[in-house]
Amino acid sequence: MPSRPRPLGDRLRADDLRHLLAVARTGRLVTAADALGVDHTTVSRRIAALEKSLGVRLLERGTEGWALTEAGKAVCESAHAIEDALVRAVDAVSGQDAPSLHGTVRVSAPDGFGTVFATPALARVRRNHPRLQAELMTATRQLTLRPAGFDLALTIGRPPRSRLVTEHLTDYALGLYAADEYLARCGAPDTVGALREHPLIFYIESMLQVGDLDIERHLPGSTPAFSSTNVFAQVEAARLGAGIGVLPAFLAERAGLRRLLAEEVDIRLPITLAVRREAVTRPAVRAVRDALHREVAERAAELLPRGVPERARSDAPEGLGH
Repeated sequence: MPSRPRPLGDRLRADDLRHLLAVARTGRLVTAADALGVDHTTVSRRIAALEKSLGVRLLERGTEGWALTEAGKAVCESAHAIEDALVRAVDAVSGQDAPSLHGTVRVSAPDGFGTVFATPALARVRRNHPRLQAELMTATRQLTLRPAGFDLALTIGRPPRSRLVTEHLTDYALGLYAADEYLARCGAPDTVGALREHPLIFYIESMLQVGDLDIERHLPGSTPAFSSTNVFAQVEAARLGAGIGVLPAFLAERAGLRRLLAEEVDIRLPITLAVRREAVTRPAVRAVRDALHREVAERAAELLPRGVPERARSDAPEGLGH
């Protein structure tokens, strides 16, 4: 009598699912391997075995790394539940009353906002959940249409339509700032037109990846004399008297810079919070999301100085609601 085929569930290995989760979170085989303590060939082999068992492709290569297919997203959703159940079982045996957060949450954010606001939010979550690993990648860039390599991202402006669940996190203000030493040496412009007589500090136009930061939108006809892809370099240049910076208020005022033409130049930009759809229900991701909301709520005066209230928003998606 011919033997019966093994049920599909008997061919699955929980450890293979763990390798798939690691690649889904990082977008890179090598990074996932480092997180798991194995080499990247092991990760590749385990995922290949999982795809063979299920008979479907779970990952596809994109310009930003490896991304989940639709089938991969469905498998990861179930894998998260299995991972959470295992941790709850360990917690129960160890006598912990409340389930602890675990695993890795990778956050992508702009340099300035990521350092000043995302870092303390992540530190707060880590204090409450020491088993959680937090990773922060900082770069001022636009989200891609096929995102990979993070669980949660913060971006300036509104992202293009993509496979992400997005919501408005906060607005923040930019203005003109200069050091007292520069003002004593060169004087302060009394009109926006007079700015052309002063060296401006801002991003490198040809390398700028965020359309909302295009200087032409805010100061038409202006050309920066000192440019950098890093906002902290811009702040330092202004502090050293290299010119007048178009800077986030939350960084410039911490550096002791003086604001100029506040009524004439008051730029407001949104920060969007985006979560990969397959990560929305993860307790650790939701905890980080809630910590970010709390951080910006408690420090709203740094983001929007001069007491101007933040505009009300109604675009929070159902999937990320409190």
